[in-house]
Amino acid sequence: MKYVINFFKGLLITIIVICISFFMVTQLFKTNETVEPIVVDNRPSVEEFIGSIAEIARKLGAENDLYASIIIAQAVLESEHGQSGLGSSPNNNLFGMKGSYQNDSVTFETYEDDGKGNMTTVMAQFRKYPSYEASLQDYVKLMRNGVSWDKNFYAGVFKSNAKSYTNATKFLTGSYATDSKYNEKLNAVIAKYDLQQYDSPVKDKKTITVADGDSLMHIAEAHNVKVTSIKQWNQLRSDTLEAGQQLNIYKY
Repeated sequence: MKYVINFFKGLLITIIVICISFFMVTQLFKTNETVEPIVVDNRPSVEEFIGSIAEIARKLGAENDLYASIIIAQAVLESEHGQSGLGSSPNNNLFGMKGSYQNDSVTFETYEDDGKGNMTTVMAQFRKYPSYEASLQDYVKLMRNGVSWDKNFYAGVFKSNAKSYTNATKFLTGSYATDSKYNEKLNAVIAKYDLQQYDSPVKDKKTITVADGDSLMHIAEAHNVKVTSIKQWNQLRSDTLEAGQQLNIYKY
């Protein structure tokens, strides 16, 4: 009987030691556990960027026989929606245009074809603009006035000469950019973000108030518009809404 009691005492002590050891080990690992920092992305969304230039592009397009949808798509593509070093402030060059603007320029590293299909890295001078609007206006001036040796060089993009934006983007491939898939990339941006809406004037505009529990999808369905459009019209950075928030809704 004595041996049985001693056996259980030893077993109990062993269990206690194991439990204490396990607890200490888990606490040790818990203490040394790396806490991952929460990264908040404060960069503008593509829709927010589009919203910042869309109405300027709509106006310039209507006044200059150009597709506003293409103007916006090129700005998105060429400047990485305003996030590239050249496209962001303080340079604001949305279209990668070289040279100087009102005697102001900035030097960037770029790639150029040596004429034999070989890409080389060179330092080039690019135009520096005081605002996105100035960049958009200068781009439109290029489209309308062409280049020094041919003022009608970009006439193929005019709405009066191109039956659709797809015809105009095809013309830009090889004239504005050497990328053989330039038109496909522009067309994809236009389709994804519903940019054709900016090729026509606004028919109606109203302001709504977000109700508790509303979502962008719910609001888009209720007003027969697209989520991406609502984000553009209101320059939203995310899909998050708050009750009481005011949103603009357009008809076009």
